[in-house]
Amino acid sequence: MTNYFSSNFKLGILGGGQLGKMMLYETRKYDITTYVLDPSFDAPCRLACNHFETGDLLDFDTVYHFGKKVDVLTIEIENVNVDALDKLEQEGITVYPSASTLQTIRNKGKQKEFYQQNKIPTAPFIKFANKAHLAEGITNNRVKLPFVWKSTEGGYDGKGVSVIKSGKDVAQLADTECIAEEMIDFKNELAVIVARSPKGEVKTYPVVEMEFHPEANQVEYVICPARIDDQVAKKAIAVALQVSEAYQHVGLLAVEMFQTQDDEILVNEVAPRPHNSGHYSIEASYTNQFEQHIRAVLDLPLGATESKVAGIMVNLVGAEGYEGDVIYQNIAQIMSMDGVTPHIYGKKQTRPFRKMGHVTIVNKDIAEARKIAEEVKNTIAVVSEKKRIKI
Repeated sequence: MTNYFSSNFKLGILGGGQLGKMMLYETRKYDITTYVLDPSFDAPCRLACNHFETGDLLDFDTVYHFGKKVDVLTIEIENVNVDALDKLEQEGITVYPSASTLQTIRNKGKQKEFYQQNKIPTAPFIKFANKAHLAEGITNNRVKLPFVWKSTEGGYDGKGVSVIKSGKDVAQLADTECIAEEMIDFKNELAVIVARSPKGEVKTYPVVEMEFHPEANQVEYVICPARIDDQVAKKAIAVALQVSEAYQHVGLLAVEMFQTQDDEILVNEVAPRPHNSGHYSIEASYTNQFEQHIRAVLDLPLGATESKVAGIMVNLVGAEGYEGDVIYQNIAQIMSMDGVTPHIYGKKQTRPFRKMGHVTIVNKDIAEARKIAEEVKNTIAVVSEKKRIKI
């Protein structure tokens, strides 16, 4: 086995955001040397890694030359230059997830087609080349209103996703390749994180339940374990394993799913990295998702995925109407509550709905944890000194 610990081995991470920062907690624990590339000098990872570089993650030369400096290269964001990763793989650099896995996942149209090809249950959809093509599809009744519009490239944290209720709504959309996805009448939005190592060891985390903000299309609460029937949970895990097997990914794969009214499971989308739906694991699990990702990409034994205690994650996002230097109101108040742990990502500037941190609530009783989570949500506020003035 490679000597990763206290050695000259170098692990590279593309992206310097909060997911990378939380990965670095684990590499620090094991004294693994880390290199991070991010466009922003003020990225959360900057102070936690051994070597930090600024550069465009979509630029071939930047990603390629960065990758040549490390032994294993991983990601904390999908929006990177895949051609550079492909060349690095050809030249002997270990890249997880692989360029081919990323190529399929980062484009939502290709991702949905992949599910069809591999007989993975997913919502019906139609792919369109641009906005005009979509409008034509609505006029010709190829698309049934209402539907969910998704940009195939570049969407994240609620961006690139809209519910289209009438043909007039198309005008506000970006003129880009997209998919029109059938609206699903669902009971719950669920997620399962699957860890897979190069040697083929696979482990799943418990099914979690996600509650979304109705306007921002962002997760507000992640609840573990999901408050669902055991048979539904088993079905969700089986589907997640089917997706993982089809991709043959290495590292983590977060599989987001719908539980329909008749308890069928449909795959929504996936992320091949640590994910918002796994943040609860930092306090609640035997092995948190960030350590698990590091273990997986380094082909180390995977850790136990069971929960020690029920956990709920509350996202901390910028309050509407505020933009500027961030202030966390009432943070001391929530820290006085039992089982409550805030995580601040290190972003100095807030804006509406920007992810600035999260809070984990652990409790033996999931109902009590959910009640405390609501109190946390209603107590803490992510604001700035001055309100944004709309002109």
